[in-house]
Amino acid sequence: MSLRIEIEREDDGRWVAEVPEVPGALAYGATRDEASAAARALALRVLADRVEHGEDVPAAVVELFAVPA
Repeated sequence: MSLRIEIEREDDGRWVAEVPEVPGALAYGATRDEASAAARALALRVLADRVEHGEDVPAAVVELFAVPA
């Protein structure tokens, strides 16, 4: 499973990318690639903070790790 990035071009020419499964992970860029990279980086920071503080994270993140019994 993966986290989806939605990308759109604004009327002013900037690109905006969002990770819908991670509220607040929305970033702008001059190019599609810049916006996508910024949104991925922000989503990772948000998710790391949530994991560190014991908050819920999307199932796609939980599935990245295997903890032996």
